[in-house]
Amino acid sequence: MPKPQILFLGMQQLRVCELFAGVGGFRLGLEVSGNYKVVWSNQWEPSTKMQHASLVYEARFGPKNHSNQNIEEVPTSEIPDHDILVGGFPCQDYSVATSLKNSKGLLGKKGVLWWSIHRILSEKKNKPKYLFFENVDRMLKSPSTQRGRDFAVMLSSLNELGYAVEWRVINAADYGMPQRRRRVFFLGYHKSTALYQHLKKSSSSTWIEEDGVLSTSFPHKKVSPSATIFNLDKDLVRLSERFNPDGGLSPFLNSGLSLDGKVMTQKTLPVYGETGTVLADVLENGSADELLFIPQDDLPKWEYLKGAKKEIRRTKAGFEYNYSEGGMVFPDALDQPSRTIITGEGGKSPSRFKHVVQTTKGLRRLSPVELERLNMFPDNHTQLEGISDAKRAFFMGNALVVGVVERIGKTLFRKIQEFEK
Repeated sequence: MPKPQILFLGMQQLRVCELFAGVGGFRLGLEVSGNYKVVWSNQWEPSTKMQHASLVYEARFGPKNHSNQNIEEVPTSEIPDHDILVGGFPCQDYSVATSLKNSKGLLGKKGVLWWSIHRILSEKKNKPKYLFFENVDRMLKSPSTQRGRDFAVMLSSLNELGYAVEWRVINAADYGMPQRRRRVFFLGYHKSTALYQHLKKSSSSTWIEEDGVLSTSFPHKKVSPSATIFNLDKDLVRLSERFNPDGGLSPFLNSGLSLDGKVMTQKTLPVYGETGTVLADVLENGSADELLFIPQDDLPKWEYLKGAKKEIRRTKAGFEYNYSEGGMVFPDALDQPSRTIITGEGGKSPSRFKHVVQTTKGLRRLSPVELERLNMFPDNHTQLEGISDAKRAFFMGNALVVGVVERIGKTLFRKIQEFEK
């Protein structure tokens, strides 16, 4: 069936630039509606010769307009103009310092990829109108010595560049998807857009609770009667040095909005009443590779690692300490969404965190296809000659749940159509 052609301000699609593309989760989620078209993408993995994720990306979407270079070294002039910048960037230390060459300049730590996003947005004459980012939810409270500082730096720097930002921590399983995967999603709206102007005129609390793209995509209810409101220092160096210096709880809760340097944030709970997909629904019944099954001799190792422990352990230096941890469900419950996929999911070695399921043939690990299904990727999306099953599992441990991106993308496009008339 051909993709629908939906007109938007004389264009059929929004032009997308996809950074930190991995194996294409953002692209899959956005392009399925026909409303978005990736015009440039970048995927580069440091400290490795074989760029496996980039190879998979090119195999599925083609090499045209795809970059496999360190994004820190890609000139902004080589990145085409686009309407929306997307990506799942790494959670790193966003500390800020003044540049030695320019007292007004900013210098982030080398290798911190947020500053590559900042550079692109700063240098682009035609800035993207919209931003759509994803990260681990601990970003809202990092680093441990100044909880919330990194997110504060990000919000303040985007405000300086002319963007309002709404965010929300979303657990995919709370909305019927097959994996318990908590991630924080951010949407940015440039001040040149009608969506930004509408947001500025509306009630911030109403936007967070009901009218925003994220609250429309994933309904929720507020927990506390009032939101936390505070201003962000516009001086990024001072903000970096002085934000939450005592290391107390992060002021950023799981839902919020940043507009004109003012933050409004509140705790919310998901509202969802439908029957969702569970682990049993993704299994390859009867067709899983025999190598996935756990040998009887290895079963005691799995049971030990999955079980509760209270024991004395010794460091390499000979120091003894008490170690304890609770037990895990073993094998994994088939009538619930799966636990979060980790990057070390692949390989046959026993592990506390790998999934194990009970089948009529015995206990086994999950297949690459099943891991893809838990992230709502097409079957065999990561299958490519020279790519091991362990590497395919690694991809899924780094990926996002495509269904979350798809739902947010559709809502964002509807909101743009509504307000950009």
